[in-house]
Amino acid sequence: MDATERSIVGMTTTGHALVHTFELSIPVLISSWVAQFDVTLSTIGLVVGAGYALFGFGSLPAGLLSDRYPTKPLIAACFAGMSLAFLAISVAPTLPVLVIALLCWGLAASIYHPVGLSIISRGVSQQGKALGYHGIAGNIGIALGPLVTLILISAFDWRVAAAALAIPGLIAVPLILRLGIDEGEIPGAGGVASSGGSEATGSGDPAANGGISLSGFGQLARRTFSGLFVIVFIIVVFEGLYYRGALTFLPDLLGDFSTFDTVDFFGQQLDPSRYLYVGLLTVGIGGQYTGGWLSDRIDPTVGVTIAFVALATIALLFIPAATAGLVPLVLVSVLLGFVIFGEQPLLQAAVAQHSTADTRGSSYGFMYAGVFGVGALGAVVTGFLLTYASPSALFGFLALIALSAAATAVFLYTRM
Repeated sequence: MDATERSIVGMTTTGHALVHTFELSIPVLISSWVAQFDVTLSTIGLVVGAGYALFGFGSLPAGLLSDRYPTKPLIAACFAGMSLAFLAISVAPTLPVLVIALLCWGLAASIYHPVGLSIISRGVSQQGKALGYHGIAGNIGIALGPLVTLILISAFDWRVAAAALAIPGLIAVPLILRLGIDEGEIPGAGGVASSGGSEATGSGDPAANGGISLSGFGQLARRTFSGLFVIVFIIVVFEGLYYRGALTFLPDLLGDFSTFDTVDFFGQQLDPSRYLYVGLLTVGIGGQYTGGWLSDRIDPTVGVTIAFVALATIALLFIPAATAGLVPLVLVSVLLGFVIFGEQPLLQAAVAQHSTADTRGSSYGFMYAGVFGVGALGAVVTGFLLTYASPSALFGFLALIALSAAATAVFLYTRM
């Protein structure tokens, strides 16, 4: 990689880590919010789902912006917005204020994925390797978010924890803006490439050099979904439902299943089951690396199919394993963490495979609208099933989603 490519990888790995640090700190804070605002899991599922939904659906305009404007200011705005939203969360006096703050967080966070993945796909030659590093960084954030939050709420009030989480993002803003990335040398990056070629300027996109109009968006959407990307998008939605459904309330579920005793740590009572949640997220680092490695060696669609069959199997085995004892619970949790994150680089590579360079940012925008927007329904369904049904019903729902994703991936492979 040359200097520009290393700067791109550095910026995007930092961004991915921070976005997921915020994202996965939210499930750890849920129990505090339930107690603070005296609500049910079903209600808090709707609240959290609203923020997560905007995290996804905001990716659509963010993807369009990434095809037209430079990357650094967009990512800096993402960091600033997320941090300010968490400061608002830390002082939220009522549930409606918490909802508004989470919506603001979701809107700011939605900027990152289409912008970051687009600049990787356009500006880094070793795309699979870069996606692997990108995924590892995301999983570091995914693990650090809950870990740091757990440590903070064990010593301080949850409000202090939320405020403290905002600090790294505020520090990162000026550092991102000072990076030496010449986007004029990157084909198709933000519509600023100097060559004037059709790929660089987004020729064929009616809004490429102007404002984002409704008619322009409609034409861009039709171009994006004109090929096999429409099938990839269906898989993306299933992935989002599984991801959000599995992870949102898992810290509390692991506490219900595990036989860990609380541990006294300098006068603070720590629940080891919550650190098992951190552990399974940490294992995802290996999954992300493996998925990135595989995406350079096998057809991504084949890898996605295998991964979702594995996720369906894990969902069906989770309750029997969890009730069989501590060792089976740890094992099935580790497998869940490894596979649920291992399939993500493969799915990202499938999006790149079935999109063009001048719609790449928009394609990733639609992808994350599916993953985190429609996928936010997974948190809502999870809260409903845990309130009015049972954990067995929840994992049955997850198995059905994974099998549907695998069947759709097989169909995609037959159409290639």
